[in-house]
Amino acid sequence: MEMVPRKMQSRAIRHIFSASDDTVMTKQIRATHAPIEEHVDARPLLNIVQDIFHRAASLNPEFVQDMKDNNTKESDLFEMLEISYHSINKISCEISCKCLMSGGDAHATTIGILGMLSSYSWDAKVVIALAAFAANLGEFWLVAQLHATNRLAKSVALLKHIHETLNQVDDLGPKFESVNNLLKAMLEVANCIVEFHELPSEYIDHEAPETLTASTLIPSAVYWTIRSIVACASHILGIVGLGQGYMTSTIETWELSSLTHKLESLYGHLQKLLTICRQHLDDNKQREVFETLQHLFETSHQDNIKVLKALIHCKGDPLPVFDGSTKQRVSIEALRKKIVLLYITDLHNISDQELVIFEQMYQESRLDSTRIESQYELVWIPVVEKGTAWTESKQKFERLQSMMPWYSVYDPSLLEAATIRYIKEVWLFNTKPMLVVLDPQGKVVNLNAIHMMWIWGSMAYPFSSLREEALWKEETWGLALLADTIDPLLFDWVSAGKYICLYGGDDMDWIRKFTSAAKSMARTLRIPLEMMYVGKANPGQKVRKINKSIYEENLSNILADPTIIWFFWVRLESMWHSKLQQNKTVETDQIMMEIMRILSYDSSDQGWAVISQGTIKMTQGKGDSFLKCVNEFDEWKDNVNEKGVLPAMDEYIQGIQQPHHCNRLILPGVDGTVPDKIVCAECGKPMEKFYMYRCCNE
Repeated sequence: MEMVPRKMQSRAIRHIFSASDDTVMTKQIRATHAPIEEHVDARPLLNIVQDIFHRAASLNPEFVQDMKDNNTKESDLFEMLEISYHSINKISCEISCKCLMSGGDAHATTIGILGMLSSYSWDAKVVIALAAFAANLGEFWLVAQLHATNRLAKSVALLKHIHETLNQVDDLGPKFESVNNLLKAMLEVANCIVEFHELPSEYIDHEAPETLTASTLIPSAVYWTIRSIVACASHILGIVGLGQGYMTSTIETWELSSLTHKLESLYGHLQKLLTICRQHLDDNKQREVFETLQHLFETSHQDNIKVLKALIHCKGDPLPVFDGSTKQRVSIEALRKKIVLLYITDLHNISDQELVIFEQMYQESRLDSTRIESQYELVWIPVVEKGTAWTESKQKFERLQSMMPWYSVYDPSLLEAATIRYIKEVWLFNTKPMLVVLDPQGKVVNLNAIHMMWIWGSMAYPFSSLREEALWKEETWGLALLADTIDPLLFDWVSAGKYICLYGGDDMDWIRKFTSAAKSMARTLRIPLEMMYVGKANPGQKVRKINKSIYEENLSNILADPTIIWFFWVRLESMWHSKLQQNKTVETDQIMMEIMRILSYDSSDQGWAVISQGTIKMTQGKGDSFLKCVNEFDEWKDNVNEKGVLPAMDEYIQGIQQPHHCNRLILPGVDGTVPDKIVCAECGKPMEKFYMYRCCNE
């Protein structure tokens, strides 16, 4: 091959690269562009090109490391190849012929190829040109890899006069280093251009600055990619044609390096613009998803499928739900026309105790399949913040999911950001678990029924706000509401007509004094008394130690399972929040006042106690007042015959209560319903508001 004098090459290269952004060349490039309206998917063909480059470069490990295998199906190529087959072959011949011509004009060749591709979109132009080059490159390397063992390949090598070059194939790696670097840069730019054309146009603002800039930059990127193809082809033909004696000239190496730098610079600009476009696209898409959710939840439907599919979209996954009972993935259809309770949590504020109680209630509702209560379904939706490292949270998610016999989102990391935004902004999810209830038509009938679930279990079916209001109308304050089914012994004690004392706190000294004095009082008054320790909210190690001491010293009965202690207090807190959802206040609602009184007791450093006979009559008080009452029963026992034990105790406790007292109330923020003003359950005066941050009660 005749070599062009270096001075001429150098002068030509300087001229071309200095004119890279010249207006005249830009007009030349755009003048070749006359696309048809139909746009085809260039991605399958680009995948094949990448696959050829990958395998053709197997003799060059440094290139292979940056490439990936593509598993494009032949059927995916059909449409693209149907319209581009002739163009690929024509351009392949054009590249070979022009590069074999000594001193060929690379710019003119590039403009000529663009002219052949005038009817294609910019992404199709660059991919077809790469495909034409890949066909030549692939053919050469196929012969190179097989000629030593395959007679056909050896004969082809002889006819093409490349057998001497191929005999030195092990030495070709260094000579192809500049080519390989340029190939990688070409593929990066081509991928970026194709990705621009793959952006869904309905979410793209075509007048946005980044879109306009990209539309200006892409034609230049296509030109320089094809220009690089011509340079690579010329360089490779030079190596092959001159065989072992060919020495890569400095000027040719510099040309390839300069083209690589040019493409890398273009790629950097395009990638930044693509990132901005993708962010705007995602913002527009998420806004549409959010508005769709708003519209769907405000519209009547025949069933709940549209609503659930929009909510649990999961990037179009046809089986987005995991059935905890069968451990199989299922479609949204499994929930059609069911009352659906959306159990919404994060991965940090959901306890094992909560899941144990939830599972017990869920399984009990299914013991009798003929009961109407079994017609609801639970679906766990864990809220995972976008940007959170899912690999770090996945193990915790899978552990929690394995404990649930109900449905759950199979992969919460695939939930749309708009879904999470809707849950937070419209349903007011913060961090505490909540239970949003959808009726069979997908309408929200209760924004948070978790309080109903804790208070009444499946008796709260169908978990609507109207049902919640009706259940409260049936309730009266007493042991039945306070203690429910925390221990089967309570039913036996009530049936036997015994007095029942529930007490709590974490002052072991007070517990010893109180239980001893209460038993002494009961013996003197000859009343059957049973006592049970119910601990404190959020039972920790300290409560476990107290439980153990009470049991070993035989002071009273205990709730041996910490989960039951937790449930006792979460029910009480749920009563408070449920009443708030019903717009009740301490001043106007007797039950709410009594709930707040016990919650205030638990928030203090003292013990507390309530004594009940049956399930309705009850007296209660702080630890110091109650201890004083049972110690000084001689002061009020004469009133027992006339008034009864509990009224006499209650009257005495009210009499010894100090006019100046200090109550505090610690309430967990569940769903933003904690009011700004709370009055004291003892005196009715407004309580001063403070902020407390607490992770446990130890």
